[in-house]
Formats: sequence, structure tokens, C-alpha cells
Amino acid sequence: MNRAYIPITAPMTLRRGDPVTVHIVIMGCGRVGSTLALSMEELGHSAAVIDQDPQAFRRLGGSFRGRRVTGTGFDRDTLIAAGIEGAGAFAAVSSGDNSNIIAARVARETFGVENVCARIYDPRRAEIYERLGIPTVATVRWTADQMLRRLLPGGSEEHWRDPSGAVAIVEVHVAPVWVGQRVSRLEAVSETRVAMLTRLGKGMLPDHDTVLQEGDLVHVALRTAEQAQVEEIFAKGPEH
Repeated sequence: MNRAYIPITAPMTLRRGDPVTVHIVIMGCGRVGSTLALSMEELGHSAAVIDQDPQAFRRLGGSFRGRRVTGTGFDRDTLIAAGIEGAGAFAAVSSGDNSNIIAARVARETFGVENVCARIYDPRRAEIYERLGIPTVATVRWTADQMLRRLLPGGSEEHWRDPSGAVAIVEVHVAPVWVGQRVSRLEAVSETRVAMLTRLGKGMLPDHDTVLQEGDLVHVALRTAEQAQVEEIFAKGPEH
């Protein structure tokens, strides 16, 4: 098997207080894989991208400093050429569900990479693979869920939960009656903390005087035991 790659820039010696650099191996140089690789470099990390089609590496542009490895992402030699033995993360984002999950399992089980994720198009498969301990992103299901959240707003969607399950960060639908109210009023009435807003597709950290606008997505930190109550307050307005 022919493999072509360019050497990755050697990581700098870390000093106390320096950010920890991570090497990520990415299988698939489509739009997702190339964007992920470039984003990792922008954050100061290193990346290697694997793809069976050498022409796919054009998406990386001339500024990409990492390895470009031609081959299959579940082949042992290909993975070693991409630096899997020193990798802190592996992402399988090719267009094939089976290839992605096989590659993810090889990275996890053969090379001991702790942070592994596979993109899966079939949500039924994604559920099975999750049970095998491989985190997945079910593309179709995620997109459908996000569309439904915008078309039929209501309730909440959890983004993060602490290990004890007591606290979560949740996107909660806010009724139009809240538009024009200050974030501080929303926090006081609901006894939550607004972690961030998404406004016109861009995240922002609100302050005491930030006023809610139409179309804002509100992400709050709350006690999970009180989530239903918070949803009700957000849905009914400040006079609830």
C-alpha cells in the first residue's frame, strides 16, 4: 500500500503553565475531517489526516502542517504512519459507517487511544456502537433533532451533565414574552444561571444588563431535579 505524508512539526517542550498539546489522527478528509484538522492546528495542537484518495487532501490547503497519509484508517501500518502511537485522540469521519466504527475500535482497542469518536449516519447503528463504548455522532439524527428544535421549539435539550447527575447545562426554549427582559430577571425568576446565549449563530456571554432578543438561544446551568420547573417558567413568562 502506498502512503504519502509530510512530517508533522515537532511539538515544543512544555513549560509550567504552557497549554498541553494533543496529537489527533483523523480518518476522512471530507469537509468535516479537513475542518477538524485545521481547527486543531488553530488551537495549537497537531493533526494527521488519513484518506484513501490523495486528491482529498486539497481541502486542507497549503497552510496545513500535519501529516497527510494515503490509506485506510483501520490499517495498522497506516495508523502508525499517522502517529497513532502517540495520539491523544482519534476521529473517524469518513463517509462509511462500517469503516468509521472499525477504525474507531482499532484505535481504542489496539492502540489504546482514550478519546475516540466515530461519525455514524445510521442512528440505529449509533445506539449499538454507543453500547460498545465508542462515542458516536449520528449525523442524520443530530441534524433532524436540531431542525426540530428550531421548527417546534419547546422544552429543553441537555448539553452537559456533571458525573453526579446533579447539575446540567441545558438549552431551554424561552417564550416570546421574555423578549425585552434582562437576563438577570430570567435568572432571578427561574433560580438558574444563564451560561451563554447564542445570538444570530454566535455565542456570547451575557452580563447583568443583557436584554433578551428575538431568536436568542438560552443555555442555562441548573439543578437537574428542577429542570421541569425551569422549563415551565421559561415557557410561561416572568409573571409565572
